Amino acid sequence: MRWLVGVELTRFRERVGKKITEAAKVINCSAGKVGHMESGRNQQQPAEVRDLLRFYRADQADIDRLSSLAGSAGQQTWWAPWTDVVPDWLRTFVGLEGLASRSSIYAPLVLPALLQTEAYALGVTAGNLRVRPDHDERTVSLRMERQRRLFDEEHPLRLAVMLEEVVLDRPIGGAGIMRAQLERLVELGQRDNVELRILPTALGAHDALVGPFTVLDFAEAQSIGYAEMVNGAVYVQDQAQVAGYTRIVHRLREVALSPEQTADLIRTRLTALT
Repeated sequence: MRWLVGVELTRFRERVGKKITEAAKVINCSAGKVGHMESGRNQQQPAEVRDLLRFYRADQADIDRLSSLAGSAGQQTWWAPWTDVVPDWLRTFVGLEGLASRSSIYAPLVLPALLQTEAYALGVTAGNLRVRPDHDERTVSLRMERQRRLFDEEHPLRLAVMLEEVVLDRPIGGAGIMRAQLERLVELGQRDNVELRILPTALGAHDALVGPFTVLDFAEAQSIGYAEMVNGAVYVQDQAQVAGYTRIVHRLREVALSPEQTADLIRTRLTALT
């Protein structure tokens, strides 16, 4: 939450061409403190957020929205018990995912964590150079906990996944594990808040052939793009760039199989495994 508020404080300041030193004078603090507020390192106080946004000539609706977010940013993170197994570059994403209203994912390599069964998740994690061997099971338990957002009765995460067909054919953990995983996909695809679409290999070239990515949308904050690297991740904050990722998701939806066709294709894979 602090990170989201900081991103928007930076955006509003830069939009009006103000320097950090000028902002610091407005709330009577050091430039370093404003920098920490913008990075999310420090807890932002609602009153200071309001004063800064007024200085940046933000609309009243934005002032009210961000000061309200700042007021709730001190809450304990749900994933605190897993802090020792979550690398620094992933912590922000896990926190943002827990706050998002929608997650749109392009997955060309493996199933996203939100769709994985426990056994499939362990198959992906075990032996992975990015996960310590003694952290395998706890890493998997974190992924299972992340999935609870899909089943939240009041505010479920709306999930849209554009999945390359080849992912269905990549054996992870053996036939039994893959069978259970495919059954899980069919089950999740029947939920109102989950949209699963397969991109057939025969489709050939399409707009997303640059690597996996995720777009997170929020009820009260600007959207964020996310793409992982070998030992890190890129958080896309520029809204024009985020809009580009969102356009790709829309384009993929147009050429992918429908949710019903996707379920039928998955069932054919299940038949082949029996």
